[in-house]
Amino acid sequence: MKIKKLWVLGIASLLVAAQSNSQTVDELVKKYVDAMGGADKLGKVTSIYEEQTISAMGNESPATVTILNGKGYKSEMDFGGQKIVQVYTDKSGWSINPFGGSTDAAAMPEDQYKAGKDQIDVGGSLFNYQAKGNKVELAGRENVGTVSAYKLKVTTAANVESTIYLDPTTYYIIKLVRNVNVNGQSMDISISYSNYQKTDYGIPVASNFEANYGDQFSMTSTIKKVEVNKAVDPKIFDMPK
Repeated sequence: MKIKKLWVLGIASLLVAAQSNSQTVDELVKKYVDAMGGADKLGKVTSIYEEQTISAMGNESPATVTILNGKGYKSEMDFGGQKIVQVYTDKSGWSINPFGGSTDAAAMPEDQYKAGKDQIDVGGSLFNYQAKGNKVELAGRENVGTVSAYKLKVTTAANVESTIYLDPTTYYIIKLVRNVNVNGQSMDISISYSNYQKTDYGIPVASNFEANYGDQFSMTSTIKKVEVNKAVDPKIFDMPK
């Protein structure tokens, strides 16, 4: 009888701990959403357009990013006169990479598409995460530079895992790590975000980020211009014939 009581108490303790953890996650996600302008404002974002300067291997290149919420994401970069294009839509992805040996548009491999498809979502994987079928778990705290950041493990409905680090003061995302498959090789991509600035619409955007690709290649980006809810023609996401 005593053993049974202990077993029941143990199960109850686990349930309370799980509930407490869930509440903590939801509290953190709410603080993140509030920091990003609030659920109402985020929910009314239909598109984001950015003009950037990319620095890589000692060179600077102009780039643009266009996102039509839930429909498409397109990045274009002029690198030494060669245009690199990446597109994700709600159905598939394609790219143009002359440094990969071809200037023709090519369909994106399924694993690469799954790893980047969530970029079509302007609110990110934390906003309305349950409705999107995403799972968020609190994995404690970890130092990002001098910041003891909250560490959130996010698993999307497509079973893509990421680790997101939240600044405990601002509740902005300051780092994201995701494992991807590149040319058959597993690689961790780490992106650090900084210098958040509010747009005219009222949502903050990181003006600077640094991306590290498995310690093999890195680049930095400075955002020069942001337009929110700009009219976007969905045809720009169509793959050229």
